[in-house]
Amino acid sequence: MSNENMKTIAVIGGGPAGLMAAEVLSARGLAVHLYDAMPSVGRKFLLAGRGGLNLTHSEPFEHFASRFGERRAQVEPLLHAFGPEALREWVHGLGVQTFVGSSGRVFPADMKAAPLLRAWLHRLREAGVHLHMRHRWLGWSEAGALRFATPTGELEVTPEATVLALGGASWSRLGSDGAWVPWLVARGVEVAPLAPANCGFDIGWTPYFAERFAGKPFKSVAVFCSDAQGRRFARKGEFVATATGIEGSLVYAASGLLRDEIASQGSATLWLDLLPDRTPEQVRAAVLHPRGARSVASHLKSRLGLEGIKTAVLHEVLTRDEMHVPEKLAETIKALPLRLVAPRPIDEAISSAGGVRFEALDAHLMSTALPGLFCAGEMLDWEAPTGGYLLTASMASGVVAARGVLRRLGRSGAES
Repeated sequence: MSNENMKTIAVIGGGPAGLMAAEVLSARGLAVHLYDAMPSVGRKFLLAGRGGLNLTHSEPFEHFASRFGERRAQVEPLLHAFGPEALREWVHGLGVQTFVGSSGRVFPADMKAAPLLRAWLHRLREAGVHLHMRHRWLGWSEAGALRFATPTGELEVTPEATVLALGGASWSRLGSDGAWVPWLVARGVEVAPLAPANCGFDIGWTPYFAERFAGKPFKSVAVFCSDAQGRRFARKGEFVATATGIEGSLVYAASGLLRDEIASQGSATLWLDLLPDRTPEQVRAAVLHPRGARSVASHLKSRLGLEGIKTAVLHEVLTRDEMHVPEKLAETIKALPLRLVAPRPIDEAISSAGGVRFEALDAHLMSTALPGLFCAGEMLDWEAPTGGYLLTASMASGVVAARGVLRRLGRSGAES
């Protein structure tokens, strides 16, 4: 074996981005050593797949790329390197079939993450990837070597190049704790503060509402919000009340805007349309209809089908007197203000925003401050909604970072 083939690459982080980087590099004959602090790789990947592993989304590429918001310009080139269709083909190559659900989301045929991960790890081991578990990265030594805490003591490694795929700071029990931030900052790598993404929010319900309706869903509703920068969000769907506020798919989709608005203004307002399939005129006419001796609650149930949590939330924002003012009540049914005071802690979030800024990296995801160091996955400064976007972009960044390593080492044919 030639000296070139003996070049050693360190990949730190055993999530989808790190595993994908290891696959691309090992396929080119490099000696790849993958280090992870946990006892096994892919732990967040497995947990995310418990309810059905959402691999990617089948919508047109233009729509898919738009989901990355302000970072679209940086993420889209990654998706051109390894996008939704390439990901599905890759999964099929592991012997796992996929299908498109009614929502357009793509899943493995059996909905499970474990068989896919097992097949992937088998391929990596066959390619010669060395997996080092319970190796927690500790930054660099004074001489520039990578430091690891291991079960047998501290280890120092000096590879030809390093790919960091350390995740963000959500679900720290699975290994993503953001401990890497100060080490990179100390070496001149610009890092945006980590923040919760795809997260819930605190409102501060009354004790009655919290006790009676925590865990209950708001179904067939719409939400809309905007921020001081002019960004707007409006969508139909559903979400769930919690003991302290709200969470769920509809809330997660708006979480970036809401989080940033709270950070800049101290709070954010999410407007809730309890009856999105009825016009304001229809709602007003129903509320104004004479109710006779019936209570307001009975009237709303009879005329509009409002009951349960939808009626209860009206009492959260309207006084007893306002509940008896038809015009005010009708207006609030179509635009009920929920004042959000804080995002839930980052460790509860599905993912995190912030991380290594793209401006601190070149087009191949190599640090301009630390040549030979590449970054990939959720530790990059981007965010996306759930629906397969997070996984696709993470894996795409692993591909691009690995190809960047190949270019740096003079391995042409990096597109293979």
